[in-house]
Amino acid sequence: MKNNLLGYRVGALLYTPANKRSIADSIIHEKIEAPYSLALCLEDTINDAFVREAEDILIESFRTIHAAKENSSFFLPNIFIRVRRPNQIPALYSRLEESRSLLTGFIVPKFSPENADEYIIEIKKINDVSEQQLYMMPIFESPVIIDLRTRYNVLYELKDKLDSISEYILNIRVGGNDLCHMFGYRRHADETIHDIKPISHIFCDIITVFGMDYIISGPVWEYFDGDDWKSGLENELKKDRLCGFVGKTAIHPRQIPVINEAYQVSAQDF
Repeated sequence: MKNNLLGYRVGALLYTPANKRSIADSIIHEKIEAPYSLALCLEDTINDAFVREAEDILIESFRTIHAAKENSSFFLPNIFIRVRRPNQIPALYSRLEESRSLLTGFIVPKFSPENADEYIIEIKKINDVSEQQLYMMPIFESPVIIDLRTRYNVLYELKDKLDSISEYILNIRVGGNDLCHMFGYRRHADETIHDIKPISHIFCDIITVFGMDYIISGPVWEYFDGDDWKSGLENELKKDRLCGFVGKTAIHPRQIPVINEAYQVSAQDF
């Protein structure tokens, strides 16, 4: 809910595949410019045949960071795991053992009426046994929210479900690229996702339904190199803020300081 300061501190959420073996070293030796949050992804960045291997590497990364934290001081981001199915939540929580103290929560892709109840049940279960509160961040990117004939009913149905566990919902996130792919759209570095009207209308409906009660974070910017990537990101962030988004998904460390700067409150606004 909006009164949870931790939800605002998610800020720039850096996505990285869960099978990236170097991520623990990057955190321990502060190779990523802080502050930021981290999402270890087991979903669309991992081939179906290598999910178990990615889970093993994820567990190893957690244990390496946990051991290092006991002997040295470094910036520790909020760490989330992006799962691909509900039963991964209790399975990974159990396997993390002592290193689960590093975990902030789970990110749920393609959140929809078809899977919402299962995810909600699993989040409730682990919070019943966890020593610390663990959060869920659902991503609205499912095709079910496209159809105008049912969109409003779907969004309000999902809100009713999330309201039942509102204390565990840190952010609501939107999947810009997934929605764009369904239409066959792609924005260039000198364009913003808000210029793609069918997508921006979906965002407006999500913010209308959820924005008064929940923090909603902006979609990923897919450019981090070449001409205009930074000015393009800055332009999209400006429109993100005007739309009501707080924070943004990042796919490269280079994007983090740009996102952080965009969400600093100016002296005039303060």
